[in-house]
Amino acid sequence: MPPPRSPLSRLLTVLLAGLLAGLALAAAALPANLLLGYAAKSAVGSYAALPEALRTPTTPQRSYLYANDGKTLITTFYDVNRTDVPLAEIAPVMREAIVAAEDRRFYSHGGTDLRGIARALVANVTGGGTEQGGSTLTMQYVRNVLKTDPNRTAEERAAATEQTVGRKLQEIRYATALEQRLSKDEILNRYLNIAYFGSGAYGIAAASQRYFAKSPAELTLPEAALLAGLVQSPDAYSPIDGDADAALARRAYVLDAMAATGKITAGQAATAKAEELTLRPTQQPNGCTAVADGHDDWGFFCDYLRQWWLTQPAFGETVAEREQALRRGGYTVVTSLDPKLQQTAQEQATAVYGYDDKRALPIAAVQPGTGRVLAMAVNRHYSLDANPDGQTNHPNTVNPLISGGGSVDGYQAGSTFKLFTMLAALENGKQLATGFDAPSRLPTRYAAEGQASCGGKWCPANANPQWMDGYRTMWDGFGRSVNTYFVWLSEQVGPARVVEMAQRLGITFRAEADAAFARDDAADWGSFTLGVAATTPLDLANAYATVAAEGTYCTPLPVVSVTAADGDRVDVGEPSCRRVLDADVARAATDAARCPVGQQTTYGQCDGGTATAVDTIVGRPVAGKTGSSEQAATETFVGFTPQVAVAGIAANPDDPGDAVGSAVQAKVIAAVARTIRAAVDGQPVRDFTPPSRELAGEVRRPAPQPTPTPSRPETPSPDVLRWLNRGRG
Repeated sequence: MPPPRSPLSRLLTVLLAGLLAGLALAAAALPANLLLGYAAKSAVGSYAALPEALRTPTTPQRSYLYANDGKTLITTFYDVNRTDVPLAEIAPVMREAIVAAEDRRFYSHGGTDLRGIARALVANVTGGGTEQGGSTLTMQYVRNVLKTDPNRTAEERAAATEQTVGRKLQEIRYATALEQRLSKDEILNRYLNIAYFGSGAYGIAAASQRYFAKSPAELTLPEAALLAGLVQSPDAYSPIDGDADAALARRAYVLDAMAATGKITAGQAATAKAEELTLRPTQQPNGCTAVADGHDDWGFFCDYLRQWWLTQPAFGETVAEREQALRRGGYTVVTSLDPKLQQTAQEQATAVYGYDDKRALPIAAVQPGTGRVLAMAVNRHYSLDANPDGQTNHPNTVNPLISGGGSVDGYQAGSTFKLFTMLAALENGKQLATGFDAPSRLPTRYAAEGQASCGGKWCPANANPQWMDGYRTMWDGFGRSVNTYFVWLSEQVGPARVVEMAQRLGITFRAEADAAFARDDAADWGSFTLGVAATTPLDLANAYATVAAEGTYCTPLPVVSVTAADGDRVDVGEPSCRRVLDADVARAATDAARCPVGQQTTYGQCDGGTATAVDTIVGRPVAGKTGSSEQAATETFVGFTPQVAVAGIAANPDDPGDAVGSAVQAKVIAAVARTIRAAVDGQPVRDFTPPSRELAGEVRRPAPQPTPTPSRPETPSPDVLRWLNRGRG
């Protein structure tokens, strides 16, 4: 039942009815050509004064996120569940049903049906209700636009539905002006794309999906009649959220109206009325927590894309405007996510740790030369559901465990940071053949106390002296992950250059203490080469991808293309790349990175590695590096081919003091290697370009080495770390 109307409201309605009835009678008395001429003159003069939303409609529409195949739907974003479709993609019976239900004289009037308005108002006043409507489809379209225009204030939007004479006359004026510029089919198309059909569905495309799980082109006669009947009172008539019997009664009314207008026969109307109501209700996903069933792991990538979107000026000047653009702009976003590779990475992460395990293996895959993020996996559900027993991040979380940000600073990645020392050395005149007789412990210039000090200086140790000590070059020093060699090398070029190199390749210091060290104490950050700063799998994969791309750094990119609602491409999908390393320097580092994974360099200088199983698993040219943090708190492996770079870090995101243990290292290596293999499956085999003889230096035949033994942690002891990272917290 509608609320009782005040005496004043009834009086205004009577006056308006009288006014419009008088206009209708006057119009009937005028010669037809004179009336049309007056209407045309009035409309031409008023069209320029129409609100922008009526001249150039910007109705809110949902945005779609697809995987890199452009077909696999990840999720949608919307404030208003709407997607515009052209009239040609709407079933003819739907067009005919809405005209019959709401405005039978639509194709013959000029935007305003004065006789119809007067008749409806008089009937409603005398009947005391609102049983008849007098607005044409064009007038309803005007009202819908004005009450939803995001550029108008809340007060202005509310005024668009006020029951006043002034508002109704304005609506008539706007409708007449529109009819002079737009064709009937264009007005009908706009109306069908903005009308509210109940149950959260705005526009015919959303309504068809919401009620029947089909496109508007596939609607049958009974379905079209049902939907056409909803717009009069969408919340009350909705067969999902409202009164199904009322919806069927209204459907019958629409079918009779269609028969009366000659669009269908009486027999067709009777048959359609007899058809049972069969609904297939579907709920359109909204946001990253509503990704496709069985794929909640996609939510981490989705969230990363959303965070990226909020930084892009192409979508607005402020973060709020960019958020609104995502939820109301009707964009089609083809992301860089590779569903098959994502599935493999997720399977590998969960094979190491289950969803309920407090420890995690976040994995990221990046495409060298573009920076496109191909996969982001971790043994967690991207979900806001509560965790049992007060657990923080498992099995459910929406924290960015793979990309970092918010409360996630990242994890220590151990000796994977030795790459940055090697690059800095090569860039500053050192050769791959640079030799040093690496001792078990190396006294440095950095002051220290405790058991890891030597006469008041920091003395880092090799994890496995029997296998690591002795004369080393960059090749076998990297392959065997010799701590004392790389701490010495860092001293030769200066730790500040090593820190700068890491930053140049995209390593971001999210922890305040790390950022402070990089800013204020980089020259004395001797332990940096051993990976004591926190990083993320995404940053680490992209840094190694820069080397794979022979020195071309590309900003991580989660999209392939973004298309606006009007079909125009938005200029944000192209990679943003720049050269940050000489190509020969990158090639030289890659040559040394063949040693850890059990392959051989161009100059035959590999004689041992910490991840030799990778060669067998990947089965093509590959490079990479392992990393173990102090007391095996974390275990890391990052590997790359010319086509992909993948990094995984085993850690406890909630408790850095909970060591994952060295036993998991082999599983991490295998998980990353299998992800690499899946990424390059079906792609041509590509080899790395050899470095120049100039950067290689004078090569020698490696001396016979003892059989490798299990490695131990590669970073300083806890007391030394506490001193080196003073103030980290």
